[in-house]
Parts: sequence; C-alpha cells; structure tokens
Amino acid sequence: MELAHYSDYAVRLVNTEEPTRGKDSLTSVDAVRELFGASMQAARRATDADVTRFRSVRARLRAVFAAADAGEETQAVDLLNSLLLEFPVSPQISGHDHRDEDGRPLWHMHLADHASNATSGYAAIAAMGLAFHLTEYGVDRLGLCQAAPCRNAFLDTSTNRSRRYCSDRCATRANVAAYRARKRLETDRSADTGRSADTAQEAT
Repeated sequence: MELAHYSDYAVRLVNTEEPTRGKDSLTSVDAVRELFGASMQAARRATDADVTRFRSVRARLRAVFAAADAGEETQAVDLLNSLLLEFPVSPQISGHDHRDEDGRPLWHMHLADHASNATSGYAAIAAMGLAFHLTEYGVDRLGLCQAAPCRNAFLDTSTNRSRRYCSDRCATRANVAAYRARKRLETDRSADTGRSADTAQEAT
C-alpha cells in the first residue's frame, strides 16, 4: 500500500524525544517545520502554539508504539483509532510532478492536507500513515528500540519480523554490550570454579 510511507511522519515525530535520556529536540517552531520535510507549504502554517500541540500528539503516538511493542494489539489499535477520529484526512488522486516516459501523469493516492493548523495537518497524515502500515503489515511491525536507553520508535520492514533496534548503531551497541556481559559471566564462572577447586583441595 503506497500510503503506508506516510507512517514515517509518525516515527519522525516520536523520535524527537528521548524520554530515558531527558532529551527533547521539539523546542521551537523551526523544529516543527523541519518535521514536514519537503511539505514546505504545510510547514509555513506552524506557530509557537504548535510546539505544545505537537508534543501532545507525540505522546499519543508514542503510546501506540509502546502498546504494540508490549504485545497489546487491541490497545494499540484503540489508541490509533482515537487519533484518526480526532484528526481526519481527505484522500485524493494526485499526479503532480510525476510523469511517465510519455509525459502522462503517474496517478497515485495522496493524503490531502486541509487542516486549519500545522499540528492537525501533521497529526492526520501521521496517524493515517501509521494506520495503513499497521493494517498492511501487522501491529507487531511497530516497535521501540531495545538498546537501552534509546527507545526510539521504528517500523519493522524485515522479512522475518525480527527487527529489535531502531538503527545499525543501536544494534551494534547492544551486541557489544551483550558480548561484554557474556565475557564477564564467563570470567566470574571461571573464578568460581577456581575457588571451588581450591576449597576442595584444602578439604583433602
């Protein structure tokens, strides 16, 4: 489903905050505008009031990812449905700036933005995109990074539904941490074995 790519809007917004690290990059109108990417016309509507409104939508979208990550499928869907009801969209056929080799428009579905403010427009597109992704690929394709303390949101597009990290960097960091933990455990076990052998020898 082509419209599933709009789910990236949800990921971008959720990942402007790193709760466990106490970091938040969504602190200004410019930060709000950057989230729109190439949609500059929609971004121009952003005002100071949108910073607070975007943060509210972000918390609700993170709750969808958290529920999905915890295996709470129905809760994730209910939370997403509440966003869809509050921020509706208008699908329309578009062919702007997309032409085939014969110069004919390449018609495709597009989510039209007729919202009165930047937050409503962004939230509508993010929620609808996430809904298309969820229904097309499954709730278990929505996740939160398992490399503590990251917890960034991600969309699992792996063929075997095995993704656990938001990026290669986090995957590498987690693997290194796991390797070091195994080495510490092996060292501790060797030390315990040595102490047990010493104790047994003393007893004889």
